[in-house]
Amino acid sequence: MLRLAAASLAGTAIEFYDFFVYGTAAALVLGPLFFPTFSPVAGTLAAFGTFGVGFVARPLGSILFGHFGDRRGRRPVLVASLLLTGASTVAVGCVPSYGSIGVAAPVLLLVLRFLQGLGLGGEWGGAVLLTAEHAPAGRRGLWSSFPQAGPAVGFLLANGVMLALSATLTDAQFAHWGWRVPFWVAGVLALGGLWLRSSLAESPRFLEIDDHARVPLAEVVREHWRLVLLTAGALSVGYAIFYSVTTWSLAYGTERLGVGRTEMLACIMAAVVVKGSLTPVMALLSDRYGRRTLCLLGCTAAALWMFPMVALLATGAPLLMFLGFLGALLAFVTMFAVLGAYLPELYEPRVRCTGAAVGYNLGGVLGGALTPIVATALAEHSGRVPWGVGAYLTGVALLSLGCFALLPETRPVGAVAAEPVTG
Repeated sequence: MLRLAAASLAGTAIEFYDFFVYGTAAALVLGPLFFPTFSPVAGTLAAFGTFGVGFVARPLGSILFGHFGDRRGRRPVLVASLLLTGASTVAVGCVPSYGSIGVAAPVLLLVLRFLQGLGLGGEWGGAVLLTAEHAPAGRRGLWSSFPQAGPAVGFLLANGVMLALSATLTDAQFAHWGWRVPFWVAGVLALGGLWLRSSLAESPRFLEIDDHARVPLAEVVREHWRLVLLTAGALSVGYAIFYSVTTWSLAYGTERLGVGRTEMLACIMAAVVVKGSLTPVMALLSDRYGRRTLCLLGCTAAALWMFPMVALLATGAPLLMFLGFLGALLAFVTMFAVLGAYLPELYEPRVRCTGAAVGYNLGGVLGGALTPIVATALAEHSGRVPWGVGAYLTGVALLSLGCFALLPETRPVGAVAAEPVTG
C-alpha cells in the first residue's frame, strides 16, 4: 500500500504541477505576452480565460479516460493521462509570444491548455481509484489521501520554481524566457512519473467485476445523474477557494496592491504547506467520524471565512495575507482531504471511474474555471477591499453546503466496507 500510495501521490503531484504552473504564469506574465493589445485588466481576464479552458476540458477528459478506466482498467489511464499532460505542458513553454507570430500565439496557448485539462481529467480518477480500491476499508480515507496530497505538492513545486526564477532574474529576463523554464521542467517530471507507475498492479476491485458497463457514461447519465450534479455542486466551493487564493489573489496582489510577486508567492506557498501537511490528518478523522461530517464542517467554515479573507488580503501585509489564505485553505483541506475515499464510495464499481471523475471535474468548471474571471471582474469595480469577491465566494460555499447536506454518508462501519451508494 505504501509503494502504491507513494506512486499515486507522485503522479498526481506531477500532473497538477503541469496544471498549476500555467495558472501562476497566467497571473504573472501571459496577459502582456499573449494579449498585448488589451488593457492590463483585460489582458489578465483573457489569460484567465485560457486558464479556464483547462477546466472545461477536464470533464471531457474524465469521460474519455473514464470510459477506458471502467472498461480496461485503472492502470492504463494513469500512463496515458500523464503522457498527454506532460507533453502539452512542455509545448506551452515553446509557444512564441504574440510579438513573434501574432494571433497564432494565443490560439496555440488555448489548444495546449485544452490538452492539459484533458489529461488531468483522466489522471484524478485513475490515481484515486487505484489507491482506494487497494486500501483496507477501515483505513481507506488515510490511504486515499495520498493522491489528494498530490495537488499541494504539485503547487509547491510549480510555485517554488517560479519563486526561484522570480527572485534571481530581472523582470525583463523573467518575461523573456524565465517563465518558460517551469514548463520545460515538466518533461523531466513526466518521465520520472512514468517510471514510478510502470510497476503498479491493477485494482483488485476492477478485476472482480464480471459485467463491465458497455458505455459507462450512458449508464452514469441514466442512473446516477442526480449524484453527479450533487457531487459537482458540492465540490465547486473547494475549487473556488483554492483558485481564489492561488491564482486570483496572486494577480490582485501584484497588480492592484503593488505587492511584489516574490512576497505574494511566499505567502501563498506557506499557507499551502500547512494545508498539505494536514491532508492525512483530516483523512484519518474521516475514517473515524465520517466523510460527510468533515465536508459539512469545512464548507461551513468556508462560508464564514470568505469576507475575513478578502479583508486580510486587501491590507497588503504579508503576515495578514498569509493568515487569510491559511484560514481559507484549512476549510478547503477539511473537505478535499476526504474525497479520495468519499467519491469512489458514492459510485458503484462498474461505472466508478467515469462517475466519480465526471462529478469531480464538473465541480472544477463551476468553481475553478469561473472564479479567477469573476473575481477579477468584481474586484475591478470595488474599492481597496473587494467585498464583491467575498460575497461571491460565500455564495458558492452556501451552494456547496446545500449539496453536501443532500449526499449520504459512506464511511464503512467496522472492518467491513458497506457497498457504495448507487445514486
